[in-house]
Amino acid sequence: MTSAEERDPELPGRLLRTERDALVPLLRARPDEDFARPAAACPGWTVRDVLAHCSAVLMRVVESRYEKDVFSPASNDRDIAERAEWQNQQVVDELERGMTEAGPVIAGAGGVLDGIALGEWVHAGDVREALGEPGAYAGPGLPDALALLVRITRERDHVPLQADLDDLDEPLRLGGVPGERPPARYIGDAATLVRLYAGRSAAGVSYELAGAKEEELNIYG
Repeated sequence: MTSAEERDPELPGRLLRTERDALVPLLRARPDEDFARPAAACPGWTVRDVLAHCSAVLMRVVESRYEKDVFSPASNDRDIAERAEWQNQQVVDELERGMTEAGPVIAGAGGVLDGIALGEWVHAGDVREALGEPGAYAGPGLPDALALLVRITRERDHVPLQADLDDLDEPLRLGGVPGERPPARYIGDAATLVRLYAGRSAAGVSYELAGAKEEELNIYG
């Protein structure tokens, strides 16, 4: 697992391309009515809205377009509205381009844009869940997503936590250096850990969390 001190500049782009190769064919095979399904993880948004948001963010990165309130809720709403007349597959086309071309830009930004790749991957999980597809917050991109999550939580001096994952031999250590507060401990699978850090529902899933509340783990809260 790459440490916070050893940033792999290629990791975010690799994560995006891995998810592109899995998600885009799935989307191209879906009928138009599926794009209108509600995305429960993003209240008020449909699958199409999530995809339009994701593609817009990536194209801002590719084209280096950063307004004053970029990535704010108001900016997100404008991006979605600007694509309201597009065909669903036009949105998928833009998403595919963004997932292909954003990696080198993120790599050259020194780390400040790395979190965008993780956010895009999480949103892909939101879409999978809304469509009833398996592999939400998991799949082939999971190892890179976990490595990125480890580094981001360390850089933000997040709640220290040891994660003993069912699907990994070695525990993950996330968050800042433990001080007076001992590290929290999580026992469960990796996809559920991602859900907790992304502020997604883990209802009905069996896991153990001691020493921290679920809301304390949310990196988007």
